[in-house]
Amino acid sequence: MTSASSGADMVDWDLAVATATRLARPGPEVTRDEARVVVSELRRQALEAEEHVREFTGMRSSSLASAVGTPVLVVDRPGWVKANVAGFRTIVQPLVDKLQARRRDSAGAAVFGSIGEKVTGVEVGAVLAFLSVKVLGQYETFAPAEPGPRPGSGSPVTPDSPAALFAGTGADAEPPSPGPGRLLLVAPNIVQVERELDVDPHDFRLWVCLHEETHRTQFTAVPWLRDHIQSEVQSFLAQTDVDPAALLERLKDALGGGVPSLGGRGDGSAPGTLLDLVQSPEQREILGRLTAVMSLLEGHADVVMDGVGPAVVPSVAEIREKFQQRRDRGAGRLDLVLRRLLGMDAKLRQYQDGAVFVRDVVDRVGMAGFNRVWTSPNTLPTKEEIHNPAAWVARVTG
Repeated sequence: MTSASSGADMVDWDLAVATATRLARPGPEVTRDEARVVVSELRRQALEAEEHVREFTGMRSSSLASAVGTPVLVVDRPGWVKANVAGFRTIVQPLVDKLQARRRDSAGAAVFGSIGEKVTGVEVGAVLAFLSVKVLGQYETFAPAEPGPRPGSGSPVTPDSPAALFAGTGADAEPPSPGPGRLLLVAPNIVQVERELDVDPHDFRLWVCLHEETHRTQFTAVPWLRDHIQSEVQSFLAQTDVDPAALLERLKDALGGGVPSLGGRGDGSAPGTLLDLVQSPEQREILGRLTAVMSLLEGHADVVMDGVGPAVVPSVAEIREKFQQRRDRGAGRLDLVLRRLLGMDAKLRQYQDGAVFVRDVVDRVGMAGFNRVWTSPNTLPTKEEIHNPAAWVARVTG
């Protein structure tokens, strides 16, 4: 998880990018002119969505965020992979340090280190390939702060190039953002879904931009939010036990001697993911707080995209109905298993639970009252309050 030339990697990130690029399914077929139109329209609609979101939510970016700005990158699937690998390397450094220290003290580490890096690189690449065809857009909160070489980077390709968009070369010529994050729009996935749903492409693209722009507004209008989430993630990683024996014992305890079903950890409890199986009690507490925050952010974005929609997206009702049906249907059994293990089902629940919370609070105290949620970390809803909006209203607004 360090640079490929350091000799101390835990993941061969270049191999991860190469693997994901090779395994990711090709995007929809488009002509060069069609690709150019998609790129241009997404960029324009991302800017248009910004004002719609501000007007609906009453949230304004901080002066620093406005001065620095956050770039909008229209990328293809390999471009999304490269951007996320760069973000991963930024956020997981504390865990990398622990793993490196343990490997230095372990017998045989020099022999097996390079093999482990390759294996893990392939594994990470396979996961990224699976995810790269699912994501429509993303506000990349932890984009690298300084320009520099990134895994898998090759010949410069402009993000506006149709070849970069759909031919698999990746739009990775953009420098990392010097400011608070960047907005990614995965053009081939957007085109593929709008065709599958048979909806108006212009309306669908703006609808997607409204959701992602809401995330950008959340982080640029609430200066402490990024640091708060990063602190929670770092605390989670700091609690990670890198002792294989301890992890194996925790895994055996979590499984309870049996194989967990798709619905939980084998005991009928909360739905399980790979992460659930190896968490410590302290990590579960941290993850509970992070789950509440992410439910708030995702639900808020869903409420905003549908709230703004009727005024600027004429077919928003049709889009929402078809999109929700697509979410509910899922895909084949293997796809469902992977989604459960990777926690993607939990993310869908975040959309639903968070949206219910936001709508209930806004109904009770209005948008201005709801916006008190952004006052400080203490005014964020707890995991319990996400399911009990009245409790949050009583605690925060009195």
